[in-house]
Amino acid sequence: MENNFTYAALYLGRQSYELYSEDEHATWAELVRRRTPQIEQFACREYLEGYQLIGMEEARLPNLKRISERLMPRTGWTTIPVTGFLPAPAFFEMLANRAFPSTTWLRDRNSLEYTPEPDIFHDVFGHVPMHAHKVFAEFLERYGEICAATEDPEVLEQLGRLFWYTVEFGLIRQGGELKMFGSGIISSHGECTNVLERRCEVRRFELDAVLNTTVKVDEIHKVLFAIDSFDQMYEALLQAELKFFDASRK
Repeated sequence: MENNFTYAALYLGRQSYELYSEDEHATWAELVRRRTPQIEQFACREYLEGYQLIGMEEARLPNLKRISERLMPRTGWTTIPVTGFLPAPAFFEMLANRAFPSTTWLRDRNSLEYTPEPDIFHDVFGHVPMHAHKVFAEFLERYGEICAATEDPEVLEQLGRLFWYTVEFGLIRQGGELKMFGSGIISSHGECTNVLERRCEVRRFELDAVLNTTVKVDEIHKVLFAIDSFDQMYEALLQAELKFFDASRK
C-alpha cells in the first residue's frame, strides 16, 4: 500500500522502535498514567474497546507495525509512520486508502500537558483506538475521498470544521451521559476538564451549525458538539457531500 501513494510518498517515514530511549518510554508511561482516570470514566465505549483491541502497552511506546496488524483484520486500517505534518493532498490521500499517518516523535517532560505539533501520543493514543470502530473507519475513509476530490478552499475549510468537531474534538451522548471520542479531548487533560467542568458549551450536533462554527486552534474550546451516534456522524458527512458537490455533478 505504501508504494501506491502519489502525494504522500514523499512524507512516509519509518519507526525505528529500537532507538527509543528508556526515558522516552517512561515519558509515554507518565502521559498514559495522567490520562487514564478521565479516559476510564469519560471515554466512549468504542474508544475503550478499540484501545483494548490494538493492544497498546501503558508502559512502552506503541509499535505502529503491531498496531496495524491488529487493526487490519477488523477495519482494514493501518497506522503508517510519517516524517512530520502532511500537506492536505497527502493527508486526504492516506485517509482515502485507510492509512492513518502518525508521527513517531514524543513530546518531552517539559511539554506533558500540551505540544503545538501532533506527536505519537496525540496521534496513536488519541486517534487510533477509534479506527477499530467500523462506522468511524468508514467515515474517515469517505472523508478522505471527498476532500481529495476538491481543491476549493472554502469547501475544504468547511469540511475541515466537520473533521475538527468530530474526529478531533467530538463528543457523544451514551446512556444519558456525555462521553468523549475526539482525539484532542482524549489526549488533553485541559480540554477534557474544560468539558467536564462545564466551562465549554456543548451543543446538539447539527451539520449546518458545525460547518459554520469557526475553528480556533490557539485557545481552549468555548463551544463543542455532541452526536447521538456514529451513524449520525457518517450521515452528516454524506449530507455535506451532497451539499457541496451534488449541484456540480448535475
